Amino acid sequence: MTQLPDVHPSGRLTNADLAPVRDRHWAWKDYLFLWMSDVHSVAGYMTVGTFFAMGLPVSSVLFGLLVAIVAVQVLCNLIAVPSLRSGAPFPVIIRSVFGVYGAIIPALVRGIIAIGWYGIQTWLASNAVVLFLLRVMPSLTAYSDVHQHGLLGLSMMGWGAFLLVWSLQLAVFWRGMESIRHFIDWAGPAIYIMMVLLDGILLWKTRGQLSFSVLPRSDLTLGQHLTGLLNVISLTIAFFSPIILNFGDFSRYGVSIEAVRRGNFWGLPINFMAFSALALTTVTLTQPVFGKILIDPVETVTRLDNQAIMLVGILTFVVATIGINISANFVSAAFDFSNIAPASISWKGGGIIASIGAILLTPWNLYARPDLIHLTLDVLGLFIAPVTGILLADYYLVQRRTLDVGALYSTDPAARYWYRGGVNPVAVYALVLAVLIGLANVFMPQLAVFQNFAWFTGFFSGLAFHLLLTRLAPVDGKAGQQAS
Repeated sequence: MTQLPDVHPSGRLTNADLAPVRDRHWAWKDYLFLWMSDVHSVAGYMTVGTFFAMGLPVSSVLFGLLVAIVAVQVLCNLIAVPSLRSGAPFPVIIRSVFGVYGAIIPALVRGIIAIGWYGIQTWLASNAVVLFLLRVMPSLTAYSDVHQHGLLGLSMMGWGAFLLVWSLQLAVFWRGMESIRHFIDWAGPAIYIMMVLLDGILLWKTRGQLSFSVLPRSDLTLGQHLTGLLNVISLTIAFFSPIILNFGDFSRYGVSIEAVRRGNFWGLPINFMAFSALALTTVTLTQPVFGKILIDPVETVTRLDNQAIMLVGILTFVVATIGINISANFVSAAFDFSNIAPASISWKGGGIIASIGAILLTPWNLYARPDLIHLTLDVLGLFIAPVTGILLADYYLVQRRTLDVGALYSTDPAARYWYRGGVNPVAVYALVLAVLIGLANVFMPQLAVFQNFAWFTGFFSGLAFHLLLTRLAPVDGKAGQQAS
């Protein structure tokens, strides 16, 4: 059992949700199920599916996925340590880097991105509901047409399904963190059962024939092959980047660092590669069964023309998507917005802000096509990756694994993380510079070759700028102080 520091913070920088957690119940299996919920989703399936449609050899895609997921595992193990040691969530831990007030900047960045993902996942799950209703009640087709009955790019039926899934997630979230843990413990494994069943049906329809030759294949030069492989690695890490950064929100509940690492091992390389193999099998089988490659699992299920299978499949995808949405996006956004004004915004209040923001962002405009999927991942990565690099650089290389938990909640100008008026300008400048580089890579035509490497450039530029600026312009010498 990890020993927590004897700190009982009070004042305007804390509330019951941001204070160090005292009760820890998460064992390694809970982290395995957390990753199952994060991986096993419609968005996860579609993201992996787009890689197999890029024209790369299957072996290259699988290798890229393995390299990426091992990198995610390593990063999560590193991010876990300060929150596990202190019992504090990410928005509080990041105060040690950006200052007790400056931390609002990266927390808001992460919160806004979490809202975007929350909305995207909700919309993808709601699409499953719409497709099922249209299959069983074709008379509703007119209400699914955005041109006849639509608002802000979404049809009337789409709005109804979106708000239904939105409400279900809010209900689970409202019951608290322990209820979320119990929910994801069974939601994550559920989709394995569904995907195995789906593959069994497709294999029966093809009489057991499975050939990867039906997948798109391009004649690539060595350079194009390597670029495609790096794209797979970078985009996969970008897909997981929100939960990498907010993993401390979950590691704080771990019974030990060993439990966290064991859960991450089984939940990431083992679980993710098994899921990728199932996704590859399903995508490949859609070509001989339906005459075209389908990367949307919901469309695959609804094309089977069996209402019982459709109902079970749709319910499974909705439940699995709710699991990832709550764990990866809702929880983090709630902490982030609570951190803006802890005395007046509780964790649940932060969740309400996030859920409303997910509607206002109209997420159906962000993830509708493969090119938009990759662009969305690039943009998300270029903001989150620098914060990740800066946090790891500061905790492991600048502060050298020291953490003054009491100072995380202190507004005393003499406290360790006050810096200048509660803000560490070095960290802020490093973040701004890294984001500008990422924006240039994504949106400047001259740098288009670097577009899909936004996560890499953001992470390493954030890390490098923070270390360089800390050396060139230390803030009152506090970077080198030791925690008491």
